[in-house]
Amino acid sequence: MSTDHVHTSQPESSGLPRRAVRGAIVMAALIGLFFLLREHWAHLAGSWAYLLLLACPLMHLFHHGHGGHGGRHDHGTSPPDAKDR
Repeated sequence: MSTDHVHTSQPESSGLPRRAVRGAIVMAALIGLFFLLREHWAHLAGSWAYLLLLACPLMHLFHHGHGGHGGRHDHGTSPPDAKDR
């Protein structure tokens, strides 16, 4: 493996770093979310039980889509050395 390579930096067109722009967008979204929740809190407060019930199957779906179960389940395959025993 060779570590001989050239790093060339390309000048950015806007002059602002991407990280600063991304941070500004995230902060604006958080501020907007705060005001949205503040205005509609009474509507959401009455729905917490339903939101919790909705969150359970959604978390189940998304949990099983990532991570590959951590190697805890046997999906019909056995390690090669288990056949020799």
